[in-house]
Amino acid sequence: MKPGILPHLSVDCVIYTFHNNQLYVLIVKHDEGVSKGEWGLPGGWVKTNENLDDSASRVLNQLTGLKNVYLEQLQAFGNIDRLPERIITVAYYALIKMEDYEIHAGNTAQEVRWVPIHDHPPLIFDHDDILRFGNSRLQKIVRQKPIGFNLLPEEFTLFQLQSLYEAILETKFDKPNFRRKLLKMKLLIDTKKKEKNVNNRPANLFRFDQFIYDKLKEKGFSFDL
Repeated sequence: MKPGILPHLSVDCVIYTFHNNQLYVLIVKHDEGVSKGEWGLPGGWVKTNENLDDSASRVLNQLTGLKNVYLEQLQAFGNIDRLPERIITVAYYALIKMEDYEIHAGNTAQEVRWVPIHDHPPLIFDHDDILRFGNSRLQKIVRQKPIGFNLLPEEFTLFQLQSLYEAILETKFDKPNFRRKLLKMKLLIDTKKKEKNVNNRPANLFRFDQFIYDKLKEKGFSFDL
């Protein structure tokens, strides 16, 4: 098959990060086509000579500069009226630490920006629906796998950990109860270090037990808060 694009198949990426106790998503302002000047999730056409996973990684890199990001398939979206003509998109998602990556607008993007998941401009096509689905799926996944921990720094406080879960699950937890359940899971290791350069009383710093973390991630668990 001659290399080209598949005009009725695209990929879109929902990229999450955690910053200042808020959950953020990455969006781009397009610089060409029918969506020029409008905001949307990073996405584009699938080429005839690449598989879906490679296509998602390529599109994400070309639009935002992100590379070597582990993307997991979310769901296919193919409602008849999602676009003026019938186009099916396969959505992917990833959780990354903001400080580990640099973003920049590339190729067909005017601008790329991190925005809070519930405080973003209107998105093109059905991207609002894709984002809402991604948020809902993320809320289910964090109760079954410790993937939410990928959004925290290597060493973190229990307050940061609770803030992460409150941001994802959009609820408030009882502080003593949350900490008691987390510590019971044996996932955390006390580093015996304290926060630095804070105005309030420095809190203890923790890190994850990598062996238990990998074991729970593989087998799954029930995180009943």
